Amino acid sequence: MIRHLGNFLRRFRNREDGNATVEFVIVFPAVIGVMLAGVELTFMTLNHAMLERAVDVVVRDLRLNTGSNPGHNELKNRICDKAVFIRQCSTNLKLEMVRQDPYAGITLPAVPDCTDLSEETRPVRQFENGQANELMVLRACAKINPIFPTSTLGAALANDEGQYALTAMSVFVQEPL
Repeated sequence: MIRHLGNFLRRFRNREDGNATVEFVIVFPAVIGVMLAGVELTFMTLNHAMLERAVDVVVRDLRLNTGSNPGHNELKNRICDKAVFIRQCSTNLKLEMVRQDPYAGITLPAVPDCTDLSEETRPVRQFENGQANELMVLRACAKINPIFPTSTLGAALANDEGQYALTAMSVFVQEPL
């Protein structure tokens, strides 16, 4: 009985007809993981580029339209109109605008003010329209849902609410009338 078992195991060890299957089972998940991470990174970069561009275009309009003082909701709507790839932009975007002393440097809080799905909607942290010739800093924070939330990169990027934050910042001088 033991001799038959030894012969069977020897024959099983010498056979090579399952090699491709074993190699496929080992390599396929890694290749799919890299592909999903590449797609996730592509969409994250696209969303960030669209947010940066939207903030830059809106701030450029602010600079050119001297004397206009749009409020938080108007700026948010303008940015959302320009950032076409960001899904649910009106609910996932939060702005903060702060006056800065041009001689002291930019002193914004290190952590941006973003939307938080686990809490009720909070009021804007800081949003001040500046006076003539004041340096203003506008920071936008958008929360984005990962395309593949269970992939390696999607799970690493996502926080408690299952989203990751993208920020864009621009500086401008409030022109006089």
